[in-house]
Amino acid sequence: MTSSKIIIDSALRAAAHVRSSKLPKEVSKMASAMLSSAPSGGKHTLPDLPYGYNAMEPVISAETMTIHHTKHHNTYVANINASLEKLDAAVSAGDVSGIVGLEGALKFNGGGHINHTLFWENLCSKDDSELKDGPLKDAIQKDFGDEEAMKQELSAMSVGVQGSGWGWLGYNAKTGRIECATRANQDPLQATTGLVPLLGIDVWEHAYYVDYRNVRPEYVSAIWDVINWDTVEKRLVAAQK
Repeated sequence: MTSSKIIIDSALRAAAHVRSSKLPKEVSKMASAMLSSAPSGGKHTLPDLPYGYNAMEPVISAETMTIHHTKHHNTYVANINASLEKLDAAVSAGDVSGIVGLEGALKFNGGGHINHTLFWENLCSKDDSELKDGPLKDAIQKDFGDEEAMKQELSAMSVGVQGSGWGWLGYNAKTGRIECATRANQDPLQATTGLVPLLGIDVWEHAYYVDYRNVRPEYVSAIWDVINWDTVEKRLVAAQK
Protein backbone atom coordinates (compact mmCIF):
# COMPACT_ATOMS: atom_id res chain seq x y z
CA MET A 1 0.00 0.00 0.00
CA THR A 2 1.16 3.55 -0.67
CA SER A 3 1.65 5.47 2.55
CA SER A 4 -0.25 8.55 1.35
CA LYS A 5 -3.70 7.04 1.07
CA ILE A 6 -5.95 4.30 2.39
CA ILE A 7 -7.33 2.07 -0.33
CA ILE A 8 -10.65 0.30 -0.68
CA ASP A 9 -10.81 -2.47 -3.28
CA SER A 10 -13.80 -4.13 -4.94
CA ALA A 11 -16.34 -2.89 -2.42
CA LEU A 12 -15.99 0.78 -3.32
CA ARG A 13 -15.66 0.01 -6.99
CA ALA A 14 -19.04 -1.67 -6.71
CA ALA A 15 -20.31 1.26 -4.69
CA ALA A 16 -19.53 3.47 -7.66
CA HIS A 17 -22.58 1.94 -9.34
CA VAL A 18 -24.83 3.36 -6.63
CA ARG A 19 -26.30 6.62 -7.89
CA SER A 20 -24.02 9.43 -6.72
CA SER A 21 -27.04 11.62 -6.01
CA LYS A 22 -27.87 9.29 -3.11
CA LEU A 23 -24.47 9.75 -1.48
CA PRO A 24 -23.33 12.87 0.42
CA LYS A 25 -20.61 14.82 -1.38
CA GLU A 26 -18.12 14.14 1.43
CA VAL A 27 -18.66 10.38 1.09
CA SER A 28 -18.08 10.51 -2.65
CA LYS A 29 -14.93 12.60 -2.15
CA MET A 30 -13.54 10.22 0.45
CA ALA A 31 -14.38 7.21 -1.73
CA SER A 32 -12.52 8.70 -4.69
CA ALA A 33 -9.42 9.20 -2.52
CA MET A 34 -9.48 5.50 -1.64
CA LEU A 35 -9.64 3.99 -5.12
CA SER A 36 -6.20 4.28 -6.70
CA SER A 37 -4.87 0.82 -5.79
CA ALA A 38 -5.55 -2.19 -3.59
CA PRO A 39 -3.34 -3.71 -0.88
CA SER A 40 -1.74 -7.07 -1.54
CA GLY A 41 -4.15 -9.85 -0.71
CA GLY A 42 -7.05 -7.40 -0.30
CA LYS A 43 -6.28 -6.77 3.37
CA HIS A 44 -4.39 -3.95 5.04
CA THR A 45 -1.54 -5.08 7.26
CA LEU A 46 0.54 -3.48 10.00
CA PRO A 47 3.78 -2.27 8.37
CA ASP A 48 7.10 -3.41 9.74
CA LEU A 49 9.26 -0.64 11.18
CA PRO A 50 12.65 0.03 9.53
CA TYR A 51 14.29 0.34 12.96
CA GLY A 52 14.09 -1.14 16.45
CA TYR A 53 11.59 0.06 19.01
CA ASN A 54 14.46 1.62 20.99
CA ALA A 55 15.86 3.60 18.04
CA MET A 56 14.37 6.94 19.12
CA GLU A 57 15.46 6.78 22.75
CA PRO A 58 15.65 8.90 24.84
CA VAL A 59 13.21 11.11 22.89
CA ILE A 60 10.65 8.31 22.50
CA SER A 61 11.02 5.23 24.68
CA ALA A 62 10.94 1.66 23.44
CA GLU A 63 7.87 1.13 25.61
CA THR A 64 5.98 3.94 23.89
CA MET A 65 7.03 2.80 20.42
CA THR A 66 6.03 -0.79 21.12
CA ILE A 67 2.59 0.11 22.47
CA HIS A 68 1.98 2.73 19.81
CA HIS A 69 2.86 0.42 16.92
CA THR A 70 1.64 -3.01 18.04
CA LYS A 71 -1.49 -1.86 19.91
CA HIS A 72 -2.76 1.47 18.62
CA HIS A 73 -1.76 1.29 14.95
CA ASN A 74 -2.67 -2.39 14.79
CA THR A 75 -6.17 -1.54 16.05
CA TYR A 76 -6.69 0.89 13.17
CA VAL A 77 -5.60 -1.80 10.73
CA ALA A 78 -7.99 -4.37 12.19
CA ASN A 79 -10.86 -1.88 12.23
CA ILE A 80 -10.38 -0.66 8.65
CA ASN A 81 -10.42 -4.26 7.46
CA ALA A 82 -13.61 -4.92 9.44
CA SER A 83 -15.18 -1.75 8.03
CA LEU A 84 -14.33 -2.83 4.50
CA GLU A 85 -16.04 -6.17 5.05
CA LYS A 86 -19.15 -4.33 6.27
CA LEU A 87 -18.97 -2.03 3.26
CA ASP A 88 -18.77 -5.00 0.92
CA ALA A 89 -21.90 -6.48 2.54
CA ALA A 90 -23.75 -3.16 2.32
CA VAL A 91 -22.88 -2.74 -1.35
CA SER A 92 -23.89 -6.32 -2.15
CA ALA A 93 -27.24 -5.69 -0.47
CA GLY A 94 -27.72 -2.34 -2.21
CA ASP A 95 -27.93 -0.74 1.24
CA VAL A 96 -27.17 2.93 0.53
CA SER A 97 -27.89 3.89 4.14
CA GLY A 98 -25.43 1.28 5.33
CA ILE A 99 -22.77 2.58 2.92
CA VAL A 100 -23.22 6.15 4.13
CA GLY A 101 -23.22 5.01 7.74
CA LEU A 102 -19.72 3.57 7.36
CA GLU A 103 -18.18 6.91 6.38
CA GLY A 104 -17.06 7.73 9.91
CA ALA A 105 -15.42 4.35 10.54
CA LEU A 106 -13.66 4.40 7.18
CA LYS A 107 -12.37 7.94 7.69
CA PHE A 108 -11.26 7.39 11.28
CA ASN A 109 -9.62 4.00 10.93
CA GLY A 110 -8.39 4.57 7.40
CA GLY A 111 -6.93 7.89 8.47
CA GLY A 112 -5.33 6.26 11.51
CA HIS A 113 -3.64 3.72 9.25
CA ILE A 114 -2.43 6.38 6.79
CA ASN A 115 -1.22 8.79 9.44
CA HIS A 116 0.70 6.26 11.49
CA THR A 117 2.35 4.73 8.42
CA LEU A 118 3.59 8.19 7.47
CA PHE A 119 4.63 8.88 11.07
CA TRP A 120 6.89 5.82 11.38
CA GLU A 121 8.58 6.73 8.12
CA ASN A 122 9.38 10.29 9.21
CA LEU A 123 11.21 9.16 12.38
CA CYS A 124 14.83 8.10 12.77
CA SER A 125 17.50 7.92 15.46
CA LYS A 126 18.83 11.17 16.89
CA ASP A 127 22.24 10.56 15.29
CA ASP A 128 20.68 10.31 11.82
CA SER A 129 18.44 13.36 12.07
CA GLU A 130 19.89 16.21 10.01
CA LEU A 131 18.34 18.73 7.64
CA LYS A 132 20.95 18.85 4.89
CA ASP A 133 21.38 21.40 2.15
CA GLY A 134 18.98 20.59 -0.67
CA PRO A 135 15.48 21.21 -2.05
CA LEU A 136 13.72 20.78 1.31
CA LYS A 137 15.95 23.24 3.14
CA ASP A 138 15.63 25.68 0.25
CA ALA A 139 11.84 25.42 0.31
CA ILE A 140 11.70 25.91 4.08
CA GLN A 141 13.85 29.01 3.82
CA LYS A 142 11.70 30.37 1.00
CA ASP A 143 8.36 29.77 2.71
CA PHE A 144 9.25 30.31 6.39
CA GLY A 145 12.48 32.29 6.44
CA ASP A 146 14.49 29.57 8.16
CA GLU A 147 14.25 26.15 9.78
CA GLU A 148 13.68 27.52 13.26
CA ALA A 149 10.73 29.66 12.16
CA MET A 150 9.09 26.62 10.57
CA LYS A 151 9.61 24.55 13.72
CA GLN A 152 8.18 27.27 15.91
CA GLU A 153 5.05 27.63 13.77
CA LEU A 154 4.36 23.91 13.46
CA SER A 155 5.16 23.32 17.14
CA ALA A 156 2.74 26.02 18.28
CA MET A 157 -0.02 24.67 16.05
CA SER A 158 0.59 21.07 17.15
CA VAL A 159 0.60 21.95 20.84
CA GLY A 160 -2.59 23.94 20.30
CA VAL A 161 -4.62 21.05 18.87
CA GLN A 162 -7.67 20.66 21.09
CA GLY A 163 -8.11 17.08 22.22
CA SER A 164 -6.47 14.58 19.88
CA GLY A 165 -5.05 15.11 16.42
CA TRP A 166 -2.00 15.79 14.29
CA GLY A 167 0.31 18.60 13.27
CA TRP A 168 1.45 18.50 9.65
CA LEU A 169 3.94 20.02 7.28
CA GLY A 170 2.31 19.74 3.86
CA TYR A 171 2.93 20.73 0.26
CA ASN A 172 0.35 22.85 -1.52
CA ALA A 173 0.53 21.89 -5.20
CA LYS A 174 -1.60 24.90 -6.21
CA THR A 175 0.74 27.48 -4.69
CA GLY A 176 3.99 25.50 -4.76
CA ARG A 177 4.50 26.31 -1.09
CA ILE A 178 5.03 24.33 2.09
CA GLU A 179 2.39 24.97 4.75
CA CYS A 180 1.72 24.03 8.36
CA ALA A 181 -1.66 22.53 9.19
CA THR A 182 -3.46 20.55 11.87
CA ARG A 183 -6.15 17.93 11.64
CA ALA A 184 -8.43 16.65 14.39
CA ASN A 185 -8.55 13.02 15.45
CA GLN A 186 -7.31 10.83 12.55
CA ASP A 187 -8.50 12.97 9.64
CA PRO A 188 -6.04 12.31 6.78
CA LEU A 189 -4.35 15.48 5.55
CA GLN A 190 -4.45 15.02 1.79
CA ALA A 191 -8.00 13.68 1.56
CA THR A 192 -9.40 16.50 3.69
CA THR A 193 -7.25 19.51 2.69
CA GLY A 194 -5.49 18.66 -0.56
CA LEU A 195 -2.09 19.21 1.06
CA VAL A 196 0.45 16.46 0.38
CA PRO A 197 1.79 15.24 3.75
CA LEU A 198 5.52 15.73 4.23
CA LEU A 199 5.93 15.43 8.00
CA GLY A 200 3.43 14.50 10.71
CA ILE A 201 3.50 14.96 14.47
CA ASP A 202 1.11 12.70 16.37
CA VAL A 203 -0.31 14.63 19.32
CA TRP A 204 -2.67 11.96 20.60
CA GLU A 205 -1.68 11.32 24.22
CA HIS A 206 -0.87 7.70 23.47
CA ALA A 207 2.09 8.98 21.43
CA TYR A 208 3.79 10.59 24.42
CA TYR A 209 2.06 9.94 27.77
CA VAL A 210 4.46 7.22 28.99
CA ASP A 211 7.43 9.54 28.45
CA TYR A 212 6.04 13.02 29.00
CA ARG A 213 2.79 12.42 30.89
CA ASN A 214 0.38 15.15 29.76
CA VAL A 215 3.06 17.74 28.97
CA ARG A 216 2.53 17.93 25.22
CA PRO A 217 4.86 20.95 24.65
CA GLU A 218 7.89 19.00 25.94
CA TYR A 219 7.11 16.09 23.60
CA VAL A 220 6.64 18.34 20.57
CA SER A 221 9.86 20.20 21.34
CA ALA A 222 11.80 16.94 21.68
CA ILE A 223 10.47 15.18 18.59
CA TRP A 224 12.40 17.50 16.28
CA ASP A 225 15.54 15.61 17.35
CA VAL A 226 14.33 12.39 15.70
CA ILE A 227 12.86 13.62 12.41
CA ASN A 228 14.03 11.79 9.29
CA TRP A 229 14.61 14.82 7.07
CA ASP A 230 15.77 12.63 4.18
CA THR A 231 12.33 11.04 4.03
CA VAL A 232 10.61 14.43 4.30
CA GLU A 233 12.71 15.72 1.40
CA LYS A 234 11.92 12.68 -0.77
CA ARG A 235 8.21 13.30 -0.21
CA LEU A 236 8.60 16.95 -1.22
CA VAL A 237 10.52 16.11 -4.38
CA ALA A 238 7.88 13.52 -5.34
CA ALA A 239 5.06 15.98 -4.68
CA GLN A 240 6.66 18.64 -6.86
CA LYS A 241 6.78 16.42 -9.94
